[in-house]
Amino acid sequence: MSEVVTYNREDNIGVITVDYPPVNALSHAVRSGLVAALEQGRQDPDAKVLLLVCEGRTFIAGADIREFGKPMQEPGLSAVVAEFENSDKPVVAAIHGTALGGGLETALGCHYRVALSSAKVGLPEVKLGLLPGAGGTQRLPRLTGAQKALEMITSGEFVDARDALALGIVDVVEEGSDVRAAGLGFARKIADEGKPVRRVRDLTDKIEADKGSDVFEQFRAGLEKKARGLFSPFKCVDAVEAAFNLPFDAGMKRERELFMECMDSPQRGGLIHSFFAEREVSKVKGLSKDTPVRDVTSVGIIGAGTMGGGIAMNFANAGIAVTIVEVKQEALDKGLGIIRKNYENSAKKGRITQQQVEDRMALINGSLTYDDFRDADLVIEAVFENMAIKKEIFAKLDSVCKPGAILASNTSTLDIDEIASATKRPEDVVGMHFFSPANVMKLLENVRGSKTSDEVKATVMAVAKKIRKVGVLVGNCHGFVGNRMLHKRGAEAMSLVNEGATPQQVDKVLTDLGYPMGQFAMSDLAGIDVGYRIREERRNAGEDVAPSWMDKLAEQNRLGQKTMAGVYKYEEGSRKPIPDPEVDQLIADFRKEQGITSRAVTDQEILERCMYVMINEGAKILEEGIADRSLDIDIVWIYGYGFPAYRGGPMFWADQIGLDTILNAVEKYYDDTGSEQWKPSALLKRLVSEGKTFGEL
Repeated sequence: MSEVVTYNREDNIGVITVDYPPVNALSHAVRSGLVAALEQGRQDPDAKVLLLVCEGRTFIAGADIREFGKPMQEPGLSAVVAEFENSDKPVVAAIHGTALGGGLETALGCHYRVALSSAKVGLPEVKLGLLPGAGGTQRLPRLTGAQKALEMITSGEFVDARDALALGIVDVVEEGSDVRAAGLGFARKIADEGKPVRRVRDLTDKIEADKGSDVFEQFRAGLEKKARGLFSPFKCVDAVEAAFNLPFDAGMKRERELFMECMDSPQRGGLIHSFFAEREVSKVKGLSKDTPVRDVTSVGIIGAGTMGGGIAMNFANAGIAVTIVEVKQEALDKGLGIIRKNYENSAKKGRITQQQVEDRMALINGSLTYDDFRDADLVIEAVFENMAIKKEIFAKLDSVCKPGAILASNTSTLDIDEIASATKRPEDVVGMHFFSPANVMKLLENVRGSKTSDEVKATVMAVAKKIRKVGVLVGNCHGFVGNRMLHKRGAEAMSLVNEGATPQQVDKVLTDLGYPMGQFAMSDLAGIDVGYRIREERRNAGEDVAPSWMDKLAEQNRLGQKTMAGVYKYEEGSRKPIPDPEVDQLIADFRKEQGITSRAVTDQEILERCMYVMINEGAKILEEGIADRSLDIDIVWIYGYGFPAYRGGPMFWADQIGLDTILNAVEKYYDDTGSEQWKPSALLKRLVSEGKTFGEL
């Protein structure tokens, strides 16, 4: 008998218990133990019903990540699930915490399911570039019908116990926290009533109801927009469709074939890298796990504009009180009004209740005085990119805020140390760079200054988790990690257009790679004035920043989507970029002014110049210690800039392309241009000479 799975009997109920901390993952030991314990229960003459239950904080939460990439040892999960399903005694699964992936598939192999009201269930394999490979695509639709099964499997999202009950995934939901008692109570009821074995594979009502419908074609059409470029969601649809077109055993065989196709897809490697990298970034190099974390129960925000309002919503959503300070009542009222409107829109879409709207708004207070920050644990400045203004603000905060309060800037580019120099507490100053829209984007780029204390670093990383962001701690330089690399890509994109490409050609190359939008459409979304202000700030600081046709757009008040015209033009109520002949002429005039002769530019050149310059810069960022690991850069770009997760992030993607290929191109462009941004990174050259990758650092 396996140590991690045990069998014992309580009266006439045979209890199979999994105890494999921390999440009862389906390791080889657990799979073997489940089969052995099930057989013991089947052979126990005094056990009328069998109960599967887990110790600890959760039911089986899925595959064992410690076995990822290793050959599967028998028994495989499909065989384990089939053994439970084929039991001649009724088997009840008692679910608490989460039943995810293989955990839910195991529960679906049982004949009845009871869940605590706090439980969640789901099949998240699609997020790793896979599909449920142990019968999930064949059994779930027999309980829920096609539409709901497709929604769950192609999104990978969880449903809570009450929804699972309504969908037919579980039979009973119990209140309380004692899953063993809930399971035993339901199992005794099954025994007392003499309920028969009920195999999900034999259920046909939902299959017959949806057979021959157009739900699958409709779903594929929807995925063309939602899952553009992804491989596994479409294979998930194929697998679920097989449940409606084939007998169960043939459907299982088809599921296995499609599962192996996903296993062979290069997207799987990228998504698995992204999955593990997201978890790894929270472990900050050189920062002890025992570093004290300060309490953050009240937050101040300076600025009620788009960023300030979005940041405030993050904290209110997490139940943390927020005070927003503005200079004028009119600006404050406008900002608070937009926050309420955003919440009201979410309520209309059913994402939150009207009561939640009111509860969250009650946590957000407006003010016109910094004095209301006296008791704040954290204050975040969210005004536009101007160093003089930011230093003035931080000097005020230094005089008002209590000792130990963290003073943070939402700056996207500016020097955190210079901002901190305006205070007498540089150890409490840090960057907290949110991404727009701040209430939606998952990345929080936390920026350490040279004097930022370990306690403050640990606290802002903990805050990221608390407000459900993916926090990445990076070093201080112009643009930090994300914008520093973006500026290099932006400069190349501008040069490519100057030389003869069109903005839409550049954008198409990037969207074909998997970005949700290209460089110029992104500029329109962010606001042309944002980049213009940054360039002006650099010019004012004495940097040699070349003139560009983008400056002319800003000067003509073509600021992007917010003015319905930027690089592209926009129609009322639509975010779709439309090429504009006026901009084509403006670019042509700019080329003429600069004495540039237009030439044909290939898509391959666009890809290399936009992407390889980023990789070279990423290598320099690693050299300088601005990022500790290549995976930190990958996560910044996946969650902050829409780099396709299925490609694993720019540095992982570079490893797949081959660093020698990238270095050869970088050296060629450096020889051609002499531009500093194409000067090959010493780290990139060293890795190529040693035959190593960024992932091996």
